[in-house]
Formats: sequence, C-alpha cells, structure tokens
Amino acid sequence: MNEAPAQRPNGSDEGFRTFLQVLVNTAVANVTTSFLWFALTFWIYVETRNVIATGVIGASYMLFTALFSMLFGTLVDRFRKKAVMVWATLAALAVFVLDALFFFAVGEDRIADLGLPWFWIFAVVMLAGAVVEQLRAIALSTTVTLLVPAERHANANGLVGTVQGVAMLVTSVFSGLSVGFLGMGWTLLLGIGALALTLVHLVPLHFPEERPAPAEAGSPWVDVRGGWLAVRAVPGLLALVLFTSLNNLFGGVAMAVMDPYGIDMFGVQGWGFWFAVASTGFIAGGAVVAKKGVGRNPIRTILLVVVALGAAGAVSTLREWGWLYILGVWLFMALIPAAEAAEQTVIQRVVPFERQGRVFGFAMTFEAAAAPVTALFVAPLAELWLIPYMRTAEGQSKWEWLLGTGDSRGIALVLLLGGLGCVALALVAMLSPQYRRLSDRYRAAVDEDKAAKVDA
Repeated sequence: MNEAPAQRPNGSDEGFRTFLQVLVNTAVANVTTSFLWFALTFWIYVETRNVIATGVIGASYMLFTALFSMLFGTLVDRFRKKAVMVWATLAALAVFVLDALFFFAVGEDRIADLGLPWFWIFAVVMLAGAVVEQLRAIALSTTVTLLVPAERHANANGLVGTVQGVAMLVTSVFSGLSVGFLGMGWTLLLGIGALALTLVHLVPLHFPEERPAPAEAGSPWVDVRGGWLAVRAVPGLLALVLFTSLNNLFGGVAMAVMDPYGIDMFGVQGWGFWFAVASTGFIAGGAVVAKKGVGRNPIRTILLVVVALGAAGAVSTLREWGWLYILGVWLFMALIPAAEAAEQTVIQRVVPFERQGRVFGFAMTFEAAAAPVTALFVAPLAELWLIPYMRTAEGQSKWEWLLGTGDSRGIALVLLLGGLGCVALALVAMLSPQYRRLSDRYRAAVDEDKAAKVDA
C-alpha cells in the first residue's frame, strides 16, 4: 500500500539559522569522536604494524553502528531532537572519561600489547563512545526537515558534507600530530575537553519543535518493524538503501587497508597531514552539493557516484606514487557527500517526518553493516595471503605490468579488485526496475509539493 507524500514541518529563515548552529555544534562533536577514533587506529598500527588490528577496529565501529542504529532511530522519533542530542553528548563524554581513567590506570605499554586483554577493553569502551555519537547524526538529518524549507534540503545536506569534510581535515591532522608528538594519553584529554565544550554550546539552543506523539503501548524501543513498514510504504525505498550500501561495501575495503597503506608510505605524522589534504575533497564535494544540489534524479546521482568512487579507488594504487594515492583518496572523499546528500534528500522528501528517524536508522543499519562485512573479510585476506603473496618473486613478476613495484603491492591489489567490483555492482543496479520505480516516486513527490504550494 502506497503512502501519501511526506508531511513535513515548514522550515523558515530563522529555522535555517538554528540549523547552522546545530550543524557546527555537531561537527565539533564529530571532530572530537573522530579525533579519538583516528588516534586509536594510528596509534595501534604504529605500535604493532598489524593490518588485522586496524581492520578489526574499523569494522567493529561500523558493526556496532549497524546494531544500534534502529534503537537510535526510534529514540529520535519518540523524543525531541535537541534532547536526543544532549543525551548523546553526555553519554559519549562519560564513556570517554571512563576510558581515559582506564588508560592511565593500566598504562600505555600494557595496553599496546595485543597479547593482553587491555587493548581490546580500551578499544571497546572507546567504541561505545564513538557509536553513541552516531545518534546525533540521525537527529541532525531529521533537523533538516524540521528547520529547513523543503526546496533547500539538498543544499542543507550539502552543507552537512562540507562541514564533515572540514571536520575530517582537522581530525586527521590533529590525530596524526597528537599521537606522533604527544602520545595517546594527551590525545584522550584533548578530546574530552573539546566534547565538553560542545555540550556547553548545545544546551542553550532553542529548537521550534513540538513534543512527538506518545508511542503506542507495548511499542519496542528497537522498532525494527516500524522502520521496515516505513521503508516498504514508499515504492523502491528499500532499493535506495541497498544502492547507498554499495558505497559502503568499498568503504569496508578502504577501512581495512587505507590507513596502513598511507602510514607505510608517509609515516604516521605524514599520513595525518596528507590525509588532511585529501580530506579537502570532502569539503569541495560538499560545497558543490550545497550550491548545486543533487540533480533532478538523486537516485541516479547515487549510482553514478558509486561508479566513480570505485574507479578512483581502483586506480589510486596502481603505482606506489604518493601523489597518485592522495589524488585517489581526494576523489573518494569528494564523491561521498553527493551520495549521502542524495539519499538524505530522497528520504526527507518521501517519508513522513514522524517516521524519518526510524527510516534513517534502518538505512544506517544496512549501510553500516556493509563496511564491516567487507573489512572483516578483507583485513585477514590482505594480512595472511595477498600481502605475503605480493612480496614473493612470483607475485611481483605476475602483477608488475599492472601494479608496478613497491612494498605495498598486496594492498594495491586489494583496492584494485574492490574498486572494480564496486563499479560492476553499481552498473547492474542502474538497470534494475527498482531504480526506475524509485526515480518515478521521487519525481511524483516533487510535483505534488509544487502543486501544494500553488494551491496555498
């Protein structure tokens, strides 16, 4: 059964200004979380040179995000958006403080020993704080609908991408420099201080939002059924989630090997700097979306972006040249905001506001799950087979014509195969009937909104 077009609050200029403050606040909070998470990844690879450890860390983050996203989406729908953001910040701050106390109590040398349980306890606690911060990401997506006029949704989503790019740039530089020069202890203290400041700024902000309708008696806190029904109510929306997940499949490959490749090539401080340079692609891509939107057919935009993203990843390590790798990562970053903004714009247009939290949570569950599946598969494959194989005389002679020579040709082969697979899946998706059905539904929703404005 098809559902009527989404009923949304009416955004305003004042609401847009509030949205900008919320966006900046969330960006700083995300910087803090990413700063600590990047630092953990950099630090453990420097200490151990173990690709499996970095792959497990990154995959665990995405896996826990997938597990908790439906709970987060339900919370966003049942409570006021500002309250949800405050709770998330308080919870993350408390968890990071506890982890810092654990770090100083156990000692850096013992935590860095993967043969002992302390590192994994430290990483899991930090993971909890990082995952809780994702609750704010879902709430932020719904504040676009709450505060921003419908015709400016795509532009607002582009601003989200731009700010995320700035956050990533700052994060990578600070994480690399902090771990390289100050160590993990000071890194923890700096992150905790920055997160506390975001809470001080967030509390006085005012959101023009009504209290959500109370949930039905017996409704679950993890409302998978409600999210599923909301997705199924819109023809083709499930396909949108799957299309966007293609981006995350290759993201899982990159998660497992991108940082080790960069650290091997540039060192931890150097990789932090060059990753920041590459992160300007996120800013550039978000700025283009903020100005131009995501086109008349956002679903087509998503799949074209996935094709380009896979191609960029495949080509970026064909030779062990620093400039080629940075260019490939820059293109990778530049393309992500368009895919994310396109998905958010479609959901904000065709899903009723009171259900958007669960739909965003449902989408995040699938998309976040895609990355750890590939990361947990790729990291052991790279560490135990492809990297050793590409260091043998047989592997080097067989692949030298395509991948050249160097110390990291095993990782290069992983990225090549992953990128080509991503391209093939996106091209197949563009031929599917679900792609055409959702495109038609989105155009109909836009036309219905225009007609409603004329009547008003």
